[in-house]
Amino acid sequence: MGIIIFVAVAIVSFIVQARFKNKFKKYSETPLSTGMTGRDIAEKMLHDNGIYDVRILSSQGSLSDHYNPADRTVNLSPEVYSGRSIAAAAVAAHECGHAVQHAKAYSWLQARSAMVPIVNISSNLLQYVFMLGLIMYASNFGYTLLLIAFCAMVVVTLFSVVTLPVEFDASKRALVWLESNRGVMQTSVEHTQAKDALWWAAMTYVVAALGSLAQLLYLAMMLFGGRRD
Repeated sequence: MGIIIFVAVAIVSFIVQARFKNKFKKYSETPLSTGMTGRDIAEKMLHDNGIYDVRILSSQGSLSDHYNPADRTVNLSPEVYSGRSIAAAAVAAHECGHAVQHAKAYSWLQARSAMVPIVNISSNLLQYVFMLGLIMYASNFGYTLLLIAFCAMVVVTLFSVVTLPVEFDASKRALVWLESNRGVMQTSVEHTQAKDALWWAAMTYVVAALGSLAQLLYLAMMLFGGRRD
């Protein structure tokens, strides 16, 4: 049963990722009527929310956009930073939504940020402990390694779940701001397109959380399913 769930989630994840990439490509080729760049939009949204101590940087890589609360930077991929498209506007506003969360001490963002150090340790453990535990599963030591992997997976899964309200709230803040700023996004069609882009981006986090839950379930069935002597 665990394998079936894991495979099903993997298929759904592949479909959602493909759909998101297609949407991003489509809206990256859809020009924004105001001609503003992602950087322009990010700066305006930050200033409209009274935030002047967050830097806007261009980061390397495609779809590498993120907000870093540690050094208070909004990092935009080149296609978003310099882009003048619906996708660039939506992503830039979304990442600034995280900066607004930080400025307003949004509890879910604080919880996620506090979890980062232990999640990093847990993720590193999973890379090595899980495979070694599988190889040595017949021994007590192997079983202990899988227990450690299970505990690490609990942390990773919890982090994935906590991430969901953070991402959905950032998109909500972005869309509310975009809708109220006709100087940035002038038509209801553009707003609908931005909402569609952010919806599919959010779905990638949903399937990531489901994937973590499926892996956790698989580990639980291995450890506690009564298959050991």
